[in-house]
Amino acid sequence: MTAAGYALFPTAVGCCALGWSGPAIVEVNLPEASPDQTRRRMARRLPGSSEQPPPAPAREVMERIVALFDGSGDDLADIELDLSGSPEFHRSVYRVTRGIRPGTTLSYGAIATELGLPGAARAVGRALGHNPCPIIVPCHRVLAADGSMHGFSANGGVATKRRMLQLEGALPPDEPTLF
Repeated sequence: MTAAGYALFPTAVGCCALGWSGPAIVEVNLPEASPDQTRRRMARRLPGSSEQPPPAPAREVMERIVALFDGSGDDLADIELDLSGSPEFHRSVYRVTRGIRPGTTLSYGAIATELGLPGAARAVGRALGHNPCPIIVPCHRVLAADGSMHGFSANGGVATKRRMLQLEGALPPDEPTLF
């Protein structure tokens, strides 16, 4: 791969972006309100990088993300990430979160318990709120203990989270209305 860069790509949830540095993925951005806003966010998050055609490994990751939302069931767990800019606790939360298979969910409390920190559900939520690689670190698959969704930080909030879970088969599609 080239040293550092990012590229935008269309998915079933909108225009996402992928950032890389060397052989690793360092940033995934869920759709902003417009592609230009996504570009600005990537430029802010990856200073010194530029938008460019993705090298083959990054292009493959993009294709796998698109396929995930088309029903592939790929858990993306083998994709190399560089999370060195994240605190160790956050990285431990991301490791557990990467183990959540498409079509399934886990609670914040269950992740905290798996880390040996029962009662740290809010700290898990804060760590996931800083997730630099959503989709690959599938924070959208983490719900409250009662199954409810709160405070998803991506553009569109909980509606985006719900849509992602529906595309993966973890939630049924919304019921059609007459209006």
